[in-house]
Amino acid sequence: LTTLAVTAPEAARATLAAHRQAFERQGLDDVWPRIIALVVQPGVEFDHTQVIDYQPQQAVALSAMVASCDTLVFEAHSTDYQTPQALRQLVKDHFAILKVGPALTFALREALFALAVVEQELLPAHACSGLRQVLEQVMCERPEYWRSHYHGDESARRLARGYSYSDRIRYYWPDEQIERAFTQLLHNLAETTIPLPLLSQYLPLQYPRVRAGTLAAAPRALIIDHIQHVLGQYHTACQGEARHHA
Repeated sequence: LTTLAVTAPEAARATLAAHRQAFERQGLDDVWPRIIALVVQPGVEFDHTQVIDYQPQQAVALSAMVASCDTLVFEAHSTDYQTPQALRQLVKDHFAILKVGPALTFALREALFALAVVEQELLPAHACSGLRQVLEQVMCERPEYWRSHYHGDESARRLARGYSYSDRIRYYWPDEQIERAFTQLLHNLAETTIPLPLLSQYLPLQYPRVRAGTLAAAPRALIIDHIQHVLGQYHTACQGEARHHA
């Protein structure tokens, strides 16, 4: 996983033409100006352990093509895990709708795994939620959401279940056993003061804001802040270009 084919401008034009003709055949010409985006591949993707970063020079022709469309921008497919700089450049190059999904649930998982370690440091084993162990048990008992995606030996599959960029773990959060462990984790840490050194070790992005008094060292607040850190990169990318055109 090193490079990925960018949607050809002629393919994008053909897709737009085919859809516009379909609208016209149904007498929906007046609706066409309300279509704001076409989903394309600007050359960004990820697999279980790697990310293909945006290479602007590979998408010059595609970017120029949409600039001639008065009412359209592109929606970039799978912008998860792109750098803040890449996200800003994508928006600048008219890939103004940035699709993101697993990167957000990946951030949720990161925060929960960190808090599970904090819990183990602060509480006796019998009082801990065992979130990590419960997750692994349920995923092994019900492998339908990851079995066709993760390959290799048992060690590789175990690592992928917990840490893959694909984040197949996201399909398991509604499970009743996992939900109970999650609830217990939050309850345990809400009833316990989390020492600053542990926050610095396991949630370093949140640590400065807790020190500054702008973020509570409460489990739910820490989780939301960690997810918002990812969302903030998308917000900044889009707002930065909006300010540029203002």
